[in-house]
Order: sequence, then C-alpha cells, then structure tokens
Amino acid sequence: MKYVLPVLAALALQTGAAQAEFSISFAWGDIPRCTSGRPGTVPSPAFAIRDLPAGTTSVEFRLKDINVPTFNHGGGKLKVSRAGQLPAGAFKYKSPCPPNGAHVYEWTATARAGNKVVGKATARRNYPE
Repeated sequence: MKYVLPVLAALALQTGAAQAEFSISFAWGDIPRCTSGRPGTVPSPAFAIRDLPAGTTSVEFRLKDINVPTFNHGGGKLKVSRAGQLPAGAFKYKSPCPPNGAHVYEWTATARAGNKVVGKATARRNYPE
C-alpha cells in the first residue's frame, strides 16, 4: 500500500507532461473559384501551426488532391521555428480546381530540424466547400 501513492503520482505527472501533437489547420481564403480542371497559380492560404516540434528550422507544405493524387499542386518550404499563424501568400501553388464536383484536398506540413524530419501534420478540406 505504501507504494501505491508514489506510483499513481508518477503516472499523473507523465500524463500531464505528455507533449501535444504537431498540427495544422487552414482556410482556402480569397482564391479565385476554379472548377474547370485547369488550376491557376495562387497565393498559399493562411495556416495555423500548433505544437511545432522543438528544434524545427523549416516547414515544407505540399497540397494533394485525394481524388486525383497524381496531380502535382506544389507547395513551398519556409523557414519556421515556432508555432503560430503563417499569413496567406507565404508561397504560391497550383489552386484546387476539380472538374467534376467537390474533391478532398490535403495539405501536409513536414517539419525539419536542418535536414532531419522531426514531425508531420496534415489537414483536409473539400473544395469547393
């Protein structure tokens, strides 16, 4: 019985000290509406970055159309060292532009410390919404 309290206290500290998971969110913003299947080059959306891994020096953003994963929408690599808001227009990419109704799009953010990958986060949205 004398060991139960210290063990419970240690477990509580471990749970409370658990690090939050790296995550991103975004909104499409003010890009021109496109449903022709011929995307244009547009400014990146604003991103909210949470719980960036310690030591991060850059984050690479890539957009993927989940319905047509072979199409390269591009993205950008930016010097980022702390969590927070990344303003719209930080880089350019090929806009979402599904020809047949809405598609699901996913941004992947890859955090690096130098050349080492230290975290990945994704966020999905439909376009058009």
